[in-house]
Amino acid sequence: MTVKLDFEECLKDSPRFRAEIEDVQNDVSELETRLEKLVKQCHAMVEAGRVYCQSSKNFVSGLRELGHHCSGDKMMEECLDTFSKKLSIILEAQGEMIETTQKSVKMKLQNFVKEDVRRFKDVRKEFERSSECLEGAQARNAQAPRGKQHEVEEASCALLNARKTFRSGALDYVLEINVIEAKKKTDILMAMLSLMEAQAQFFQHGHQSLSELDKYRQKLNEEHTQFVLNSARDKRDMEQRHAAIKKKDMSYDDSIMDFNADAANGIAMEGYLYKRASNAFKTWSRRWFSIQKNQLVYQKKFKDQPTVVVEDLRLCTVKPSTENERRFCFEVVSPSKCCLLQADSERQQQAWISAVQNSIASAFQEHREDPHSPRQRCSSMSVSSPGGGGGGVADQESKGCKALEEVQAIQGNKQCCDCGEPGPDWASINLGITLCIVCSGIHRSLGVHFSKVRSLTLDSWEPELIKLMCELGNTVINRIYEARIDEITIKKPHPSSPRGDKESWIRSKYVEKKFIQKLPETGRNPPLSRSSARRNRSTTQDRTVQRPPLKPKPNRATLPRVTGLSPSDLVQKNNTGFHKDMDEEEEDLSGLHPGALLYRSAAMQNFPVMADALAHGADVNWVNVAEESSTPLIQAVSANALAACEFLLQNGATVNQADINGRGPLHHATILGHTGLVCLFLKRGADYNAKDRNQKDPITIAVDNANADIVTLLRIAKMNKEMREMDGAFGQSGDETYQDIFRDFSHMASNNPEKLKRRSADPKT
Repeated sequence: MTVKLDFEECLKDSPRFRAEIEDVQNDVSELETRLEKLVKQCHAMVEAGRVYCQSSKNFVSGLRELGHHCSGDKMMEECLDTFSKKLSIILEAQGEMIETTQKSVKMKLQNFVKEDVRRFKDVRKEFERSSECLEGAQARNAQAPRGKQHEVEEASCALLNARKTFRSGALDYVLEINVIEAKKKTDILMAMLSLMEAQAQFFQHGHQSLSELDKYRQKLNEEHTQFVLNSARDKRDMEQRHAAIKKKDMSYDDSIMDFNADAANGIAMEGYLYKRASNAFKTWSRRWFSIQKNQLVYQKKFKDQPTVVVEDLRLCTVKPSTENERRFCFEVVSPSKCCLLQADSERQQQAWISAVQNSIASAFQEHREDPHSPRQRCSSMSVSSPGGGGGGVADQESKGCKALEEVQAIQGNKQCCDCGEPGPDWASINLGITLCIVCSGIHRSLGVHFSKVRSLTLDSWEPELIKLMCELGNTVINRIYEARIDEITIKKPHPSSPRGDKESWIRSKYVEKKFIQKLPETGRNPPLSRSSARRNRSTTQDRTVQRPPLKPKPNRATLPRVTGLSPSDLVQKNNTGFHKDMDEEEEDLSGLHPGALLYRSAAMQNFPVMADALAHGADVNWVNVAEESSTPLIQAVSANALAACEFLLQNGATVNQADINGRGPLHHATILGHTGLVCLFLKRGADYNAKDRNQKDPITIAVDNANADIVTLLRIAKMNKEMREMDGAFGQSGDETYQDIFRDFSHMASNNPEKLKRRSADPKT
């Protein structure tokens, strides 16, 4: 027996499932109408003998109509059509036994309508009621504000209960649909078979037309017997499967979704998402999204024409969004627009981000030889606009071309870092390398915790990012990640290598790190504690860690100690935790623990060694308990190293991690008067309300130091956030004036840092 609806499909609750449910409901409704009509006609034959002939003709007509309704089933249609024709011939020959015959038909069909169809309707009502409850619970869960934990918990609990009830009801409803679909055949065939057998018994020596049905009746009888056996077996199997699935935990909060780039129907991923409208009200609507034909589309109903969100996935990027009050949000950004979406859970959010990234990579692979590439558009723009006086689009293009030129000017950056293809126009901003289109797609599939990919021509580039890219480069990174390539018999891919070879190489290089220089055992020891000069000032470290002299690693530089910095870079202030001794001796850092190595090299702004430390597994948030629980990011702040701070932040450094005095990077940047770093941390989400051990926040510190620029930045950031909170759910992503001011400070910090020197002023005026 063919299963009408699958149990797994009902758990998705997709528009496809809803459309199939609607078809089944219409089919059962029409079947009920036909059967009720047939039962009434049969009853008329029994009760109105005087109008027997006319009633019999109507009954035969009803059989024909039922046959037309079952036109999709050839066997059913043939059966009903054959019997209706024969019955029209022998109507006058049916005597007293017609009442008994028709009663047998009436009993079968009436029981089907009153019992089976009624049970189907009851289960349908329960399904519709649970569906409405689930929609309400989903809406309340989506609207629960991030900051109100009790509302989030109540909404989540209500959603779990509603989802469990809905899926249980959906499984029951699908079971009832499949059962009634099977029983429809057996009951109708049984009624017809009973009718024909009664007629044959009472007219043994009767009409020739009945004798002609002997073989056909025998065939139907055999098929009916087989149907009964198959139906019983299938019903037992369905009940067992239904019971097994119902035992599973149906309270999980994720839909059944899998990414399949090679799906037969062309749909690589599909599921429900909330979409924020682009109108002034910023309303949220729940829509069925899918990734197909290198496009991101959505639809409200299954039969609706899909609406295209992104026409070409090669021209977009995807990233999580934390600026919105709603949870589990992410953005799909293209050159023409930005679409804000919301998943039902963090797992769904990550699944969709990964699916879009993988689709982008697949799109690049399929269109690798596309002549309309971003690079060619950038070249045509630079030729057509030599004066640089065009509109905003031309300015954006010229900035992209400038970033391309500056980054490619670094040694080794004119070829792809992984396959050597010339003229790469993509980059990994946390690794500091340039990539070709194919390799960039593979890097996207690794996830942002391994590689953050940007276009050098399509994306906007902040000045600190360009400065960071210029500090590293393909040559530097390959010396780290391909240090042992000569010792391993693995051939590096070339530009014409298959995508599979490139993907295997990139995963071995960056994920498995097979080619980096192995750390000596001494490099796994705990880090050095402070020198004696610092140890005398420390109140938190009482012991000295003794370690034998180490031979430097072949591929890691021997660095001077942090104290090699100039006094101007190390401002002495009370209670700052940044005391630097200028008379300390240089030390060999080659054998340090990776976290300690990152800590020391961050203050020295030695990017190759920082990258080397991260490659060897350094914790970017490593805490040095010997130096007031300072972190590498705080060390970079002490040296006013803008690019080093950006490098650490791009590799996952926590912007609000505080030291033993309760001071985070923003506190230290404010104390030291590093305006560019204050601007950077505020853009990266630093908490300007955090208080240190002395109960001072960065704004108070800036006012005490009479630093007008920093006070301005902090107050503007605070005011911008308050304005967004006042706007509530319809708030904008950021005020344009606020963004312009921070953009200007970023450019000055990267290109003209002398303009951001600390100067005394009265911030209140």
